[in-house]
Formats: sequence, structure tokens, C-alpha cells
Amino acid sequence: MTAEERLLLHGQEHVLKRLDGLSAEEREELTVRLAAIDWEELEQWKRPLSSLERGQISPIAGLKAQEIAARREEFFRVGAEAIRAGKVAAVLLAGGQGTRLGSPAPKGMFDIGLTRPRYIFEQLISNLLSVVKETGAYVPLYIMTSEKNDGETRAFFEEHDFFGYPAEEIKFFVQDMAPSVDFEGKLLFEGRGRLALSPNGNGGWYSSMQRAGLAADMARRGVEWINVFAVDNVLQRIADPIFVGATILSGLMSGAKVVRKCDPHERVGVLCLEDGLPSVVEYYELTEEMANARLEDGTLAYSFGVILNYLFNAKRLGEIAAEKIPVHVVKKKVPYMSEGGELISPQTENGYKFETLILDMVRLMGSCLPFEVEREREFAPVKNRTGVDSVDTARELLQKNGVEL
Repeated sequence: MTAEERLLLHGQEHVLKRLDGLSAEEREELTVRLAAIDWEELEQWKRPLSSLERGQISPIAGLKAQEIAARREEFFRVGAEAIRAGKVAAVLLAGGQGTRLGSPAPKGMFDIGLTRPRYIFEQLISNLLSVVKETGAYVPLYIMTSEKNDGETRAFFEEHDFFGYPAEEIKFFVQDMAPSVDFEGKLLFEGRGRLALSPNGNGGWYSSMQRAGLAADMARRGVEWINVFAVDNVLQRIADPIFVGATILSGLMSGAKVVRKCDPHERVGVLCLEDGLPSVVEYYELTEEMANARLEDGTLAYSFGVILNYLFNAKRLGEIAAEKIPVHVVKKKVPYMSEGGELISPQTENGYKFETLILDMVRLMGSCLPFEVEREREFAPVKNRTGVDSVDTARELLQKNGVEL
């Protein structure tokens, strides 16, 4: 089937008009983009996941802070052995920009220092180096960028000599992009021959690694466990040997670092079971009864707030790689170019973006160990310029933990 026939089959006749008048280079780029489209996935706009009902929700058992403290040496020994044997790798999700922080640069380049420069990337590498010091072994680090910030991110690391981490232990890869469509399922364009694209969600990290050949690189290294974490939590422990050891000893296929909810209605997703499988329920999905439910020890039944720091069994990841991760169809304001060549920034939602979520990967893994960490020691998200979860609150928490800014 030719490209033209495929477009006609999927009701994208308007794209054919766009092809006329393009230069050979523009036409080639658009043709490559069109060939990469998963048309079955794009059809999801007709029945977005948000319209589906949830299954039976119930609490999940996990490791509470007191038990972790009591078994710390045991967990550390097992985790440190795995790290020294080269069985643990880390993946940093760093495709975002610092727009909400008032910066046009990649988010990891934002300076959180007070008396001297202290970049988010620098702080995360420092956190990882503390594990290297404890275990005596480097952990291979894979950094996921986006098409918009890849070059700038690589150059920034090179400029700063990788913040003291061996360059050969760091590899970069670009997150896959997904096209956007209007409310009738028609592909949107952001330029003359350029589709309106956006990153395919934090659940796309593994497929993006596969496409870049880095999943195979991990396999060659003998990696058995992959710690995936987001760029914005500057206090998190990366490749934490205690977390690794606890997950290995649990016999489960994944682990999730969690913090105890401050109150029943804190706006955070909670780890739970859905039809017997690990899942995350958003705060607004909890009924009043569920939000206030208590266990026998008096603690909240749904209290494990997720912080996007997960540990995945690499073999199991390979097994589920061929399975379709659910695609979430999200209404968004999508800037686009009209057929007349006018650039339009819509004031209201005008289209759909397609995203996969790492939370769905946890569910596909089949089992997950909630691992409770102390909020003030491991959770300092930098999401806003000021206010809650901001640069200011992160700085305060870093200083409380002895980090000089």
C-alpha cells in the first residue's frame, strides 16, 4: 500500500494537499513521519481511556518506613551486591522544558543555587554519586531527552564535564513523538510540512530506548533492574541499594518509592490494587469513604503517594514490550497551521494528544512493592517557580539535608 493510499484509508485526504508545493527535503521529512504513525493507536481518539470505568480498587500491602529501617542492613547488602555486579541501571526522564520555572531551557539546566550555581542535573548526579561512594561501583545512567532539548542537554553535560560522572557511563536517547489530531481525527500541522508532534508520555521511555538500541545495550551489560526517575525531584535517591535490595528480596517484578500522604485529601496519586494488580488512583478518583478508610493500625488505607521513582525487572519489561501499553487520549490546546498557512494558538482545547503513562507499565509488570521513604529526605519536587512544590520549597529541603546552595 502506498503512502497516499494509506492516508486515504485513514481519512487523511487533507495531508495530500499539504504534500503539494513542499520542497524535496520537506516532503521527505513528512513522508518519514507519516510512515512512523501507528494508525491503530491514532484511532483511539474515538474512545479515549478516560471514558473507561475503573476496576475494583483495594489497598496494597507495602514496606513501611519502620520495617525498612529495621531491615536496612539486609536490604543494603543485597542491593549493593547487585549494583557491584552491574545488574542495576538508571534512567532519567528529562525531556521537559523549564517553562513553568520561567526558563526556556531544559528543566534539568535550571539553577537552584543561592550563593553559587547548582543545577538540577548537577544535584541529581550528586545524588547518584553518593550511591557510587557507598557501593564502590558506577551505575550506568541513560538520559531520555526530547527532540526539542536533546542537543542542548548533551552540550550542557559536556560543558560541565558530566558533573564528575564518567562520560562512558552516560548515554542519551530521544523520546518518541506522537502526532496530534483535531476533534475529527484529522492530523494537525505545526508548519508547512511539519506535523504537530508532542512527546508520547512518560510511559514511552522503554520503547524509545528500544528504538535507540539502548535496551539491547543494557542486556549486553547484564542489567537486571532498571531504576526510572523524573528530573524534577532534586532530593531523590537514585539506584538506592536499600530500595533495590528490598525489591529483589520481595520477589516482585517492580518497586515504587512512595511517601505517606499528609492527609486523606492530599492531591497525590496513590498506589493501590485494581482488580488485584498494582495501579495508581488519582486523588479525585477516591470516594470520600475510600479517602478516609483506615487499616487496623489506624493508618490510612490509601496512603502510599507515588513520586515517580520506580524499579523495574528488566526481563519482565522485555516480556511486556510487545504488549500494547494503553494510550491515553488527552484534550489539549494544540497550536497549528491552518491550510491557508496561518499559525494559530487556540484559546480553548482544539485537539487530542496521545500519551502513554509509566503507571500503566507498573500494572503490566503484574506486581509492585510500595517502598515508603521519608518525605523530607527524598521528596523535593521542582514543579513551580514559587508556592507549593516550587524552587523555594526545594531549596529549603535541600538545605535541611545538608546541601550547600
